[in-house]
Amino acid sequence: MLLDLLLAGVGIIAGSVAAVAGFGIGSLLTPVLALQAGTKLAVAAVAIPHVIGTAQRFWLLRRHADWRVVRSFGLMSAIGGLAGAFLQTRATGRALETVFGLLLILAGITELTGWMQGVRWGRRTAWVAGALSGALGGLVGNQGGIRTAAMLGYDVPKESFVATATAIALLVDAARLPVYLVTQGREIAGLWSHVLIATGAVVVGTLVGRHILGRLSQLVFRRVIALLLLALGLYMLLSRSSGAS
Repeated sequence: MLLDLLLAGVGIIAGSVAAVAGFGIGSLLTPVLALQAGTKLAVAAVAIPHVIGTAQRFWLLRRHADWRVVRSFGLMSAIGGLAGAFLQTRATGRALETVFGLLLILAGITELTGWMQGVRWGRRTAWVAGALSGALGGLVGNQGGIRTAAMLGYDVPKESFVATATAIALLVDAARLPVYLVTQGREIAGLWSHVLIATGAVVVGTLVGRHILGRLSQLVFRRVIALLLLALGLYMLLSRSSGAS
């Protein structure tokens, strides 16, 4: 009962954050479900509320998506997500999460200092960043922060930013979820009640966050993104440090 209440509360927050920032569902829900199921299974199970919340968010923002970015960055993200999902069945990802945490902190700092606003991705760089973010999503379920950090290099309005990030996340989910269902489907089914509660909470949170996004200025939006990246990076580092002690 306590876990279900925690999943419901965190799911609403995660859906709201994702509606504003374009990421956060997997990053916030996975550690909660891991208390019951372990990190590996939690990553796979959370992919279900993640894909449903992401599809809902995309439907709400679909008109703002930048398909030029989706075709380049998003295609490589999907390929990376498929590869990461296969690797997830064999890897733990602890060392990787430490590196990712440092990268997120660096991205947050560079955005707050204004350096990121002068960065523009070339085609090759975008493909590499897309493949990396997708692979992280398949491997450890935390691709959203890396993807968002990379997308700060694109000069797009806030609605387009979130819509494009959401479209790319859907591609990654489409690539990785079937792998999880084939390799861990029976275990995921054993968590059906937790998954259902988390999914419902994410749907509610997405509706709440959609209204918040419309009230943020472009400058405030980018500052919020930077602070969320910093917080997620610090969380990943601290969680890995406590887990290793």
